[in-house]
Amino acid sequence: MHRVIEPKILYFGTPVVLISTRNPDGSFNLAPMSSAWWLNQSCMLGMSGRSKTVENLLREGQGVLNLPSTELVGAVDQLALTTGRNPVPESKAEIGYRYEPDKFGLSGLTPIPADLVNAPLVAECPVQLEAQVEQVHAFDEQNGSIKAIEMRILRVHIAEDLLVPGTDNYIDPEKWSPLIMNFCEFFGLSGKIHPSRLEPAFYGLPRKTEPALHNSVQA
Repeated sequence: MHRVIEPKILYFGTPVVLISTRNPDGSFNLAPMSSAWWLNQSCMLGMSGRSKTVENLLREGQGVLNLPSTELVGAVDQLALTTGRNPVPESKAEIGYRYEPDKFGLSGLTPIPADLVNAPLVAECPVQLEAQVEQVHAFDEQNGSIKAIEMRILRVHIAEDLLVPGTDNYIDPEKWSPLIMNFCEFFGLSGKIHPSRLEPAFYGLPRKTEPALHNSVQA
């Protein structure tokens, strides 16, 4: 039986993204977020328009979307309840946010130069996506506090151990373990539970499953 409820948040589970951006003084900001989705070579971010990250993205028009693995959960959690905005916006101060100018130092993560954008890659993240701002939309038109930001991916950096052996451009989904934010709690993957018939159609590689599995359902 189902019940009708009114949950305060609707974070049913999306990967954590560490967004690195350049500040006006040349230093760098680093912010975790989890309202992101990808389509083709673009990513859509949903963020508060009052955040330092959005301010930097709108001014610079570029940044890096770093995807942490589950092993980096401690570093990501160090950034919780911190902001690069000074003074801290009232709405954030009310729930315990504090100003932190050195996000990389606080988290213990390492900034390294990107190839095409002026924000750094996070060295420890297995996936690093250099990106530029394409379009910005007001998500909640009533007060305009939330922005939907379309980012076009310019360059993809992947840890070599995530690649399918013998290939140059294919990421093995069984090796990639993204850190996931699910209702404001951290989760990982529990392992693949069933093969998908979409894999050979879109991915272009043979399935790594027993014939009985992928022949069990007829189209």
